[in-house]
Amino acid sequence: MVKRKDDSRAGWSYEQKVLEIEEIIARIEAGELDLEAVFEQFSSAVESLRQCESFLQQRQQQANLLIETLTDD
Repeated sequence: MVKRKDDSRAGWSYEQKVLEIEEIIARIEAGELDLEAVFEQFSSAVESLRQCESFLQQRQQQANLLIETLTDD
C-alpha cells in the first residue's frame, strides 16, 4: 500500500495532531489571539484535520483488507 506524504513524516502522530487541534481551539475560544492569528491558527487546524482524516481513511482501508482476507478462507 502506498503511504501518503502526510503520514510518512518522521515523528508524525495522530494523537499529537489531535492535541494540537484541541489547543488551537482552546486558544481561539479563549480569545487569546488577534484576528490575523485566529485565521492562521484556524488554517493550521484545518490542515491537521485533513491529515488526520487521511490517516484514518488509510487505516480503515487496511482494516477492510485484513477483514476481507479473513473472510476469503
